Amino acid sequence: MLRERYINLITLALLVLVPVYAVAVDEPFTITLATRAVIFALAGVGLNLALGQGGLVSFGHAAFFGMGGYAMGILASHAQNYTPILETPFLIEGTNSMPVIWLVAVIASALLALLIGALSLRTSGVYFIMVTLAFGQMFYYFTISWPAYGGEDGLSIYVRNQFPGLNTLDPIQFFGICFALLCAVLFLVDRLNKSPFGLALNGAHQNEERALTVGINVYRLRLVAFVISGAITGLAGALFADLNRFVSPTMFSWQISGEIMIFIILGGVGRLFGPVVGAALYILLEHFLGGLSEYWFIYLGAILLGVVLFAKGGIIGKLAKREVGHGK
Repeated sequence: MLRERYINLITLALLVLVPVYAVAVDEPFTITLATRAVIFALAGVGLNLALGQGGLVSFGHAAFFGMGGYAMGILASHAQNYTPILETPFLIEGTNSMPVIWLVAVIASALLALLIGALSLRTSGVYFIMVTLAFGQMFYYFTISWPAYGGEDGLSIYVRNQFPGLNTLDPIQFFGICFALLCAVLFLVDRLNKSPFGLALNGAHQNEERALTVGINVYRLRLVAFVISGAITGLAGALFADLNRFVSPTMFSWQISGEIMIFIILGGVGRLFGPVVGAALYILLEHFLGGLSEYWFIYLGAILLGVVLFAKGGIIGKLAKREVGHGK
């Protein structure tokens, strides 16, 4: 039996070794695949905070992913065109500084999550799922009809944004940035899960009536978790847009929300590294099976079905021989 901690360490080690090996054999595309896996894992970690700890089955996290992406796209496009975003009542200019873009993406996604959460958390169950889905689709159709930033054709960014002291056009250096952010967010979420906030959130998930009885404001607790979750997913969206140097309305589509949820289910709902393992497996399947057939989602569906039926704790739960444990 492998302890979950060892599985987590092995996962991190593999995420580092794969791109390092790719540098040694001069395969930059493999580094890009590893970077995609890390970014998707970051988005999954964000959703897992709401889903795994809070029991909030959100099908609209693409709204935050897309918001982060468009925050990056708008700021970078105005910087490359040397045009201000706003001139009156005060001047707002674009930027190609990654830290500034991340800050804007996180704040914008958090504010959007606050708005969506404040409304959708007044419902529960399938109604909550449908309300979050509706918000995501609203932004999807809004960006399609937004010609100022490409409409349905999307928006191209010709040069990757800058990070002080690093060459972000070098695939391995950009991977290092994304990997460092993933590690930082994993540490933050782990601390949150073990804090009184995380324990109260998990308690409300397990038994809402008891949580209310002991005086916990469940609505406010879940709203805070939803906002943090949306902010993390927005950061992932900004990184994904920078990786591709392109943003489009598809970042808001319900398929993105579904994919993020698949990462969590594959790796293990409620497990800290569940989304990391799930995202890595998804990228591997997409790369190898996608090269064999354009209908590779059939194989993904079969694997997902197998995990749901025979490994309810996800891949990590199966390897660790443990049932799903929230906050593990």
